[in-house]
Amino acid sequence: MTDNAPVTEHANDLLITRLIPASAHTLFRCWTEPELLKQWFVPRPWTIAHAEMDVRPGGQSLVVMRDPDGNEYPNLGTYLEVVTDQRLVFTDAYGPGWTPADKPFMTAIISFEPEDGQTRYTALARHWTEDARQQHIAMGFEQGWNICADQLQALAATLG
Repeated sequence: MTDNAPVTEHANDLLITRLIPASAHTLFRCWTEPELLKQWFVPRPWTIAHAEMDVRPGGQSLVVMRDPDGNEYPNLGTYLEVVTDQRLVFTDAYGPGWTPADKPFMTAIISFEPEDGQTRYTALARHWTEDARQQHIAMGFEQGWNICADQLQALAATLG
């Protein structure tokens, strides 16, 4: 399903937005190409140990985060909407074959909008519950997602 209606904020949302001096195409690539995603998607010194992406509605993603002690945290997701160079919507609510997840946490809505020769980058995390939203805040959402956005911007600058 593709819905080009503007995304409005809801009570359980967390949001970052910024103007990045890169094209929407470049930022979209950074979100959808595993080798690029591995370079920016977690705050350093964490790393991405593994990334797989089938970027299409219904496609799966697997991103394995690794902490500095070597512990790994797999994150399975399903793409709900993909509009090339404009928007990605994915969730952890489903596994392969639309199998419901045991404990869904959030849906992400990532948008890339051209603005004054740059791109308005918006990352919205829509949580299933207020408890999940508060858990994400306690995990350091604002600081972590902003560090990642800084890393995204730095990587995008190298890609032209």
